[in-house]
Amino acid sequence: MERSHNSNERRGTVILPAPTAWPFVFAVGTSLIFAGMLTSVWVSILGGVFWLFGAVGWFRQVLPHEHEEEVPVVFEAAPAMAPAPAVAHLEVAVKVPRAWLPLKIYPISAGVKGGLAGGLAMALLAMLYGVISHHSIWYPINLIAGSLYAAPAIPGVDELVKFHPGWLLFAFAMHLTMCLLVGLLYGAMLPMLPTRPIVLGGVVGPLLWTGLVYYALGFVNPLLDEKIDWVWFTASQVAFGVVAGLVVVRHNKVWTSENLPFAVRAGLEAPGLMHSRDDEAPKA
Repeated sequence: MERSHNSNERRGTVILPAPTAWPFVFAVGTSLIFAGMLTSVWVSILGGVFWLFGAVGWFRQVLPHEHEEEVPVVFEAAPAMAPAPAVAHLEVAVKVPRAWLPLKIYPISAGVKGGLAGGLAMALLAMLYGVISHHSIWYPINLIAGSLYAAPAIPGVDELVKFHPGWLLFAFAMHLTMCLLVGLLYGAMLPMLPTRPIVLGGVVGPLLWTGLVYYALGFVNPLLDEKIDWVWFTASQVAFGVVAGLVVVRHNKVWTSENLPFAVRAGLEAPGLMHSRDDEAPKA
């Protein structure tokens, strides 16, 4: 067989397996067998016929001798290699092997504090809306807890203005979780905004988020979608973004871990890079 291959190469042809459609028939039969388990037994029977014919045809294609065909070899001239264009290297302020972006980020604590402060500002605006519109601070809190109820079981306004301990705990947990997550997101994104991070992260971001919530709220919280005042909702989102952004940007940025030496990241003792002992005073 090796001599046959060599002789064919000298004649300008190569031997390849002959094309066949039996594997496709076999695959279709297998799919129909399983599809019949969900639809009808006749579909599985038809799949079994396809499967049997595909298996027999496929085996006869390779046994006892594999079907092959000679394919002519077309030689093409090697394409001309153009020189690679020059690459503009990014200049960074520190000497690192390559640029990691962002070079500095705000610490996690900044995002947590920003989320808590923004959530407090949002809650105060929401309670102010409840007092003005329905003379009750519990109205917006109960609206947040409205995701506990399906559309047919939505409570009326008389229930929404009353104090419900269970609703309060659920709304508090949901509001706290969302504020912490968004606060961490602000802490990660604000260093990557080129200019005016408060405007982009505190105004543009909340407006985009409000537009997304406008179309998705009906599926998440039908009660809030029915009773929401979008002017106050947008104002509370902007208040959260501005307050959270102001708290985050007041913190000092820290280097990303990629820009630290490996010994420091691994916690190893590295003279000149970190202290050998925790209680050892830094050398001058």
